[in-house]
Amino acid sequence: MRLITTARLIASLGAGGVIYLTPLVFNQVRFSATQIGMGIATAALAGTIARLTSGWMLDRGANCALPIRGAALIAIIADFQLLTTDNYNQYIICQLLIGFATGLYWPAIELGIPPSCGRLSSRKGFALARSADALGTSLGVLIGSILASKGIIRSVYTIDIICMLILIFLLSKRGLSSSKEVENKSAKLSVIHGRVQSAEKGFRWLKALIPLFIISLLATGILSLLQSALPLDLVKGGLHRPPIIEAWSSLIIAIQLCLLLLFQWPIGNWLAKRNVKYGLRISLFGFGLGSLLIGLSAMFSSGAFIAIIAQVPLAFALAAFLPTATEAVIKETPIGKKGIAMAIFSQCFAVSAFIAPLIAGKVIDAQGHAMLLWLIMSASSFSMIPILNRINLKEQR
Repeated sequence: MRLITTARLIASLGAGGVIYLTPLVFNQVRFSATQIGMGIATAALAGTIARLTSGWMLDRGANCALPIRGAALIAIIADFQLLTTDNYNQYIICQLLIGFATGLYWPAIELGIPPSCGRLSSRKGFALARSADALGTSLGVLIGSILASKGIIRSVYTIDIICMLILIFLLSKRGLSSSKEVENKSAKLSVIHGRVQSAEKGFRWLKALIPLFIISLLATGILSLLQSALPLDLVKGGLHRPPIIEAWSSLIIAIQLCLLLLFQWPIGNWLAKRNVKYGLRISLFGFGLGSLLIGLSAMFSSGAFIAIIAQVPLAFALAAFLPTATEAVIKETPIGKKGIAMAIFSQCFAVSAFIAPLIAGKVIDAQGHAMLLWLIMSASSFSMIPILNRINLKEQR
């Protein structure tokens, strides 16, 4: 588990600045919000293919470290290009590479957690791993905000290159678990809890997970907007909220990530003792409240303060949602399908990252702000709560 958390910390440290600050980098180059959103959507499209590829490899016994090392190499190539490019076509190509790297990384790093937990429950293992993600991402964005204030914001790509090289070195010394070890642990847990989990053929096992995937699409859509639309929304201003400079915009993002870091372990540990529906319910409420506050912030001259307050329920919601949903997918998937299940689950991130930035870019370009978009996301979050009653998952404690 120490290797998993260290790897995720390093990867998130580099990726944090790249993911959250790339919109600001190319806003300075005078790309429109639609063009920036198109790049992020392109990355998401590449990620859908890479996730399925990664899941296929893992279900055939590949060590989880193999796709991660490949992802790191691809990210390095993209970072070198992003250091200097101000051409839209090159930007799109770089985003394709970043998206493919992200797609290879996520199913593998998630599937490596259960067999690495030892005596720690897998739900707590996911919470610990997400805490490492939050620490790395918040540090990456915080460093990026400092670099932005000094006018060298593109240095976030240099930091990512260094982090990816360290990640490759770490995983070349010691591999992670394979999907076979995940299956063996799942089988042992099934015996302990009186359940028999068979290697189902076909995709009938997906039926129980469809409502969870629907909720995940919404949650990951909001996460994508926080990464792509919120920085642009802040720097462009709202109806009455004045524009915020890039350094302050990235600092607000860093506040949300620092809150996520503070919340992740205690909330994940607390929810490990409760059922899946409870964790998803409070996360949807947090997403709804946070999105509502960001939308309302556009209506006030002191709206930046309201946007900062909104980061509290959003960070709480992310801390509740991510480990809960991931654990549910792992536990409810039959042996022999866990790699492809994690690939499908992570497709929620890819689909949201494809659609949300495109819509956000067009809304911001057309209206000059994203108030309506945030209000729609808030209403959608609250309306999703009744869908929880249709989720027929085993209650896990």
